[in-house]
Amino acid sequence: MPLTVLFAFSCGALAANLYYAQPLVALVGADTGLPVEAESAVVTVAQIGYAIGLVFLVPLGDIVENRLLILLTMAANVVSLAGLALAPGLSALFLMMLVVGTTSCAAQMIVPLAANLAPEAERGAVVGNVMSGLLGGILLARPVASFLADYVGWRGVFGLSAGLIAALALASLFMLPTRVPQGERGYLALIRSLGSLFIREPVLRRRGLYHASMFAAFSLFWTGAPIILMREPFNFTPTDVALFALAGVLGVFAAPVAGRLADRGHSHVGTIVALSMVIVAFGGAIFGTSSFIALLIAAVLVDLGVQANLVFGQREIYGLAPEIRNRLNAVYMTTFFVGGAIGSALTSPVLEAFGWVGVCVLGMAMPAAALAYFALAEGRGG
Repeated sequence: MPLTVLFAFSCGALAANLYYAQPLVALVGADTGLPVEAESAVVTVAQIGYAIGLVFLVPLGDIVENRLLILLTMAANVVSLAGLALAPGLSALFLMMLVVGTTSCAAQMIVPLAANLAPEAERGAVVGNVMSGLLGGILLARPVASFLADYVGWRGVFGLSAGLIAALALASLFMLPTRVPQGERGYLALIRSLGSLFIREPVLRRRGLYHASMFAAFSLFWTGAPIILMREPFNFTPTDVALFALAGVLGVFAAPVAGRLADRGHSHVGTIVALSMVIVAFGGAIFGTSSFIALLIAAVLVDLGVQANLVFGQREIYGLAPEIRNRLNAVYMTTFFVGGAIGSALTSPVLEAFGWVGVCVLGMAMPAAALAYFALAEGRGG
């Protein structure tokens, strides 16, 4: 139990690094001279970095002793966070944000380790509990960053994160068990195998693409909503945005529930409900420029649907082949983080060109496409 708690807290703190910038893009832009139409690129770079880490670092968990790999990656994360907090200009800002995203993938080394240590009958529940910590970090990152920015600025947010990761790395040094994987292939062969896994495993491919659409919608909403709230007629301060973002924390409760439902064989129906929930959320969010309640309800539904769908997918892919769980996780996470990067990259240009309604229409289209693919792929079994 103490180890599960450490896993959950570590995953949450690492994943949060990717989302602190979402409500702070306007502050970062004003401080560094970044054009308004390019502000969301700060979030996109972190997500691209995360995808790089998923492809080139996470698979090492199948051939390298897991404890050492996790500790070294967390140490690099601390250094990059400190560098981001001190970044003197745009070049350093984007470089450090890229490295922060890359090394934050330590969270996805921890999740497969938890799955490997868990009994088969409880794997969904254990993964759900660890993911509740990871998702809690994602969901709390926005309100925490907004609140702290009023007192320590955006640089202070990342400096404090460096201290938190350092403390968790120290605890991990004493608590993480040693796990030596049985994989014997070389690094290049390991990386080359990722593409073939995506092609060869239909469950992995489907689940990755379902959640890529969902995560694109998630990034679209949470990058765009703070921008809308800081404009007329709301004129929110960063602290006000923080309080709004707390609504999304309710999504953390979806992970353990989804894990237990998946253990009981309800992933199919659960996926349909999760995808539909996000479509409905964006439909209601169209009225968000004049109705704060509509925006608030949408925030809760988006987070509940996205987090539940994530766990349904993980439960299915972890049942495919225990000896390659790190690679399965890497392909799954990389696929949907590419979707997230696309969603955040599209936010500012779509918002400027088509307004909030354009953002919401795009947000509905993404899970709707996933739902159509689900109906087609599950029906034919491929």
